[in-house]
Amino acid sequence: MGELFHILAAAIISWILFVTVDIFFRLPEAGGVSGASAIARDIEAGGGALSGGTMMGNIVCSPDASAGTLLAACGVYVAGIPGGLVAAALVFIGNRICHDPGYAGTTGAVLATFVVYGFTQVGFAATDFIAGMVIAILTIQGLSHAHASRLLARLWRVRE
Repeated sequence: MGELFHILAAAIISWILFVTVDIFFRLPEAGGVSGASAIARDIEAGGGALSGGTMMGNIVCSPDASAGTLLAACGVYVAGIPGGLVAAALVFIGNRICHDPGYAGTTGAVLATFVVYGFTQVGFAATDFIAGMVIAILTIQGLSHAHASRLLARLWRVRE
């Protein structure tokens, strides 16, 4: 039962981390990489919100904070803080390959490295965050594009 609680808590922490970083880097505002705007328009046509769809399009098309958080958790699992920082470097390279003008993925990976490592010091395992991040990504990208985009759009409006 404790492990399930850890995974649920890690999912919530990861979700808050990656959504906050993506909103901070203004991903709902405009498509930053090729394909993001097309995905956003398709989500809007399906009943979703354009700004939330734009953030979701950016998530799909380039390493963002969700990918950074997941890769950092994997890096911490493999090699602690150095592993998480190597993951952040790989996310940075991925951003450059995608011509991504932002640094949400790299920032997310660096922050996640220290968050995940910090939680490993109080009884969590890095694997809890790997599973938790997969769940967090699923809630944004896999369950309902329309509902997730509307939630992201509401969070974006709070920022403004």
